Amino acid sequence: MLLSPALQEYLGALEKAIHSMDEAYVVLYEEEIITEERLNIRLRIRIGNGFLIELNEAVFVENQLINHIGYRYHFQDERNRLIFRYDDTPHFPKLNSFPNHNHLKNGVVEANKHSILAVISEALKLAILA
Repeated sequence: MLLSPALQEYLGALEKAIHSMDEAYVVLYEEEIITEERLNIRLRIRIGNGFLIELNEAVFVENQLINHIGYRYHFQDERNRLIFRYDDTPHFPKLNSFPNHNHLKNGVVEANKHSILAVISEALKLAILA
């Protein structure tokens, strides 16, 4: 099935970001194409120092813009300890950013929806500093 130009561009940017990562390898990369305007992405990347980035999202195109149905962006250290997880699971209704939030090792905080590319960049910066 042929993807819409917007989804092709979106995936192209994601693949470029993955290929530009030093000392990282892709453990899992799945694109589940639902229609030419909708897909699900599942991605697991190990960074050389043992850190893990897990990215899951369901996206669709409307008016040539990428929209998210749901997402979960998880990052952990080499000992499987949570560093952060952004998601939109609706289980913290009192947060002003509901349903978007960020899990940190000391609790949950408000967070706006981040792009998958911004999350990769944030994880790489934190892994380098570790």
